[in-house]
Amino acid sequence: MVPLSFAGEEMALVQGRALYWPREQALLVADLHLEKASWFAARGQMLPPYDSRETLERVALAIRETGARRVYTLGDNFHDNAGAARLEPHAAGMLAALTRATEWVWITGNHDEQLGPLLGGTVVEELALGAMVLRHIARPGETRAELSGHFHPKLRVTLRGRNLARPCAVIGRATSGGERMILPAFGALTGGMDADAPEIRSALQPARAIDAVLPAGRKLAQFPLWRAVA
Repeated sequence: MVPLSFAGEEMALVQGRALYWPREQALLVADLHLEKASWFAARGQMLPPYDSRETLERVALAIRETGARRVYTLGDNFHDNAGAARLEPHAAGMLAALTRATEWVWITGNHDEQLGPLLGGTVVEELALGAMVLRHIARPGETRAELSGHFHPKLRVTLRGRNLARPCAVIGRATSGGERMILPAFGALTGGMDADAPEIRSALQPARAIDAVLPAGRKLAQFPLWRAVA
């Protein structure tokens, strides 16, 4: 885990993709996209199977690493509304065990707006925890501290002639001092959007600064993406 201060709270990045909030004993993950491979397979495009198993194994490892008692998922939990019904028995058993072991809250996203009955947990559109709001898509103009997903941000850099792309979180800091964070996608088959994309910058406005953050060994690396014109 790599320590990260956000909105006056001490948190930590876990596996470079999840966020742990010690005060709430909560693990936050965005964009699991469970059953993405089966969705594409039904349309004739074959992807490596068992993506749901791999994603849920990542979640289980993050829970063990942090000792989290709560899990909040920030939308696009399944790749589509019918994804839960397609879980093969092993993955379904893994998910059932995880939701029994924790206080699990599903926040819906644009891929699973009409999420049907699940294997445990509570389904909500968004959630306020004190002064913090959890939702799937960052809302321009939001004045509260906000945690969201949706954009699958990745930092793309060139080092020693090599082009690299790594999942990252993107933090927008407002003139008033408020902070909002977009988490990277957690799912095994999720792609990524350039962290400096206009869509991400727009979603975090108004802001005075927008930065990408990601682990670099045991430390947090920060990369400036955008600054307001003085």
